[in-house]
Amino acid sequence: MELVFTTLSAGVIALVSALFVALKMLRKKIGTKEMVRVHEAIKEGAKAYIHKQFKIITPFIIVLALILGFSLQSPFPGLTFALGAFLSAFAGYVGMMVAVNANLRTAEASRSSLKEAFKTAFHSGAIMGLTLTGIGLLGVTVLYLFCGEDPSQIIGLGFGASLTALFARVGGGIFTKAADMGADLVGKVEKGIPEDDPRNPAVIADQVGDNVGDIAGTGADVFQSYICTLIAAILVGFQEGMKVGGLEKALEWSFFPIVIMSVGVFASIFALLLIRVDKDGTLIVVDQGIFAASLFVVAASYFVTNFVFEGNLNPFYVIVVGIVTVFLFAFFTEYYTLHGYSPVKAIVNSCRTGAATNVLMGLAVGLESTAIPIIVFCVAIFLSYQISGLFGISLLSIGFLSITAIIMSMSAYGPIVDNSQGIIKMAHIKDEKASENAHTLDSIGNTAKAICKSYAVGASGLAQVALFSAFIEAANLNSINLMNSQVIIGAIIGGMTTFLFSSFLFKAVGKAAFEMIAEVRRQFKEIAGLAEGKVDPNYVKCIDISSKSALKGLFAPAAISRIVPLAVGFIFGAEAVGGLIVGNIATVLPMALLLMNSGTAWDNAKKYIESGELGGKGTPAHEAAVIGDTIGDPFKDTAGPSLDILINVIGSIALLFAAMF
Repeated sequence: MELVFTTLSAGVIALVSALFVALKMLRKKIGTKEMVRVHEAIKEGAKAYIHKQFKIITPFIIVLALILGFSLQSPFPGLTFALGAFLSAFAGYVGMMVAVNANLRTAEASRSSLKEAFKTAFHSGAIMGLTLTGIGLLGVTVLYLFCGEDPSQIIGLGFGASLTALFARVGGGIFTKAADMGADLVGKVEKGIPEDDPRNPAVIADQVGDNVGDIAGTGADVFQSYICTLIAAILVGFQEGMKVGGLEKALEWSFFPIVIMSVGVFASIFALLLIRVDKDGTLIVVDQGIFAASLFVVAASYFVTNFVFEGNLNPFYVIVVGIVTVFLFAFFTEYYTLHGYSPVKAIVNSCRTGAATNVLMGLAVGLESTAIPIIVFCVAIFLSYQISGLFGISLLSIGFLSITAIIMSMSAYGPIVDNSQGIIKMAHIKDEKASENAHTLDSIGNTAKAICKSYAVGASGLAQVALFSAFIEAANLNSINLMNSQVIIGAIIGGMTTFLFSSFLFKAVGKAAFEMIAEVRRQFKEIAGLAEGKVDPNYVKCIDISSKSALKGLFAPAAISRIVPLAVGFIFGAEAVGGLIVGNIATVLPMALLLMNSGTAWDNAKKYIESGELGGKGTPAHEAAVIGDTIGDPFKDTAGPSLDILINVIGSIALLFAAMF
């Protein structure tokens, strides 16, 4: 009973803390009339797109919930599916609305001090992290208590969360990159105007994209990993506990992952208080906050494990492995994507000889960057299985995701400061101090965004491994025979799905960018005085192009993620679905790391040149860097992040229909 109270308290405290910080943020100064005007344009554009997206996916969710209820001969899977979809959408929406209100206040705070601006942005990001984990923890805990002795009833929650996250991530990714590519190629390369220049017709759409893609999309992405991981760990814990000591042990073991997640919420709240800027205006490394949260989780997990498992500390060791894996993922992401290390320096140097060598070097860095993280991933899985079997694998992902709140705070911080910098430029704020503070915050945000994207890849990968463990138990498969032709077919189809899914996304971004570039060129050509800054461009038209393109691009990726696992399962059987999951994991992980790391490395190489390296802006090297960055945009912000969710949608569907295959 004490542990149940702890988990419910953690969820409530997270939400109350988020509300308190949100109210405090909304009381901060909002700046000049021109800053408010730019902010309102971004806010209204983001709200308009999200509302359109919700209108499209809501009927789809309702129909699918009814189909699940009838096909599985129980109303509960359909209801939990609808609840998961709603919670995922709500988590992303709350994060986005916080961000679009925080960007204005962060911009205004930049005019006073770096410390105040950082506090405003980071604490606003914490609202998203705390809301996401609070909703997820409460939702799973309440459903678990309601289901009692049959935790399999909550599987639909994960499927609903994953499917909505796929819509949010894919749609947001297409929206933001269509605008970004149009703004960069025409604005920077053709017209030679700076980033976030108000003369650029696509600049507001670009800022809107940061919110619908990097905030709402990322929030829904990590939320679904959080939910899927918890559900898989609960199911595996229940099955393994039944084997050891009947129903009593099954209930204890299955509730243990929820307790660890609640510990992680308390740890993140504590760690958020430690992240600050020192008196010199230099950031005290954000990693220290993550480290503090991790130590808190490790210490508390020791006592919880000792209590629940009566002296058997094997689950504790697995949780430690999961937390160590977070740090290793973060370190290697920084190594391959930040300009202070040799990989990005090599990309910068390649820009001397043009765009072709830049693209080639960026791909080489991205390919290389997959090796060590995947080895770390494999070692972590091996150790976890050796320590605690299938239950250990599911607990590995629990350890990895236990500090989600503070990681998501960092993730939301990045787009907030990016938007605030844009507001300062577009509002023509002639304040060198504000611009310098905004630039410093943005450089910190680039690091945070890179770390969070690698975290999302690892989280989804481990969530899928946990779902696979639960699927093996649910389908009563003691092993999967690799000599079985159906298993091989499933694995090959799983691998192929990764590439087909990615192709749909690249095509969608390409078509949208084509329309955006044509529109931006048209406005510069036809609107007299636009290039000189005498009149404003038609921002609404560019937002409309991104919105329509994003919504059109949703359907093919969403369809393939549902059709493939069901088709393989009903045609070839459960073992083939097991092969499908393995083949999908084996290709999604390296593909996602390649896309996100190469895209981020191109981006940081461009920014390094813009800081003055190789002659700075306007040089041939800078033009080459902009082209590389533009190619990398859909890599790191559309296809790469969307692959995270693909594997969890497939895993959730496989688990939900396991008994029917």
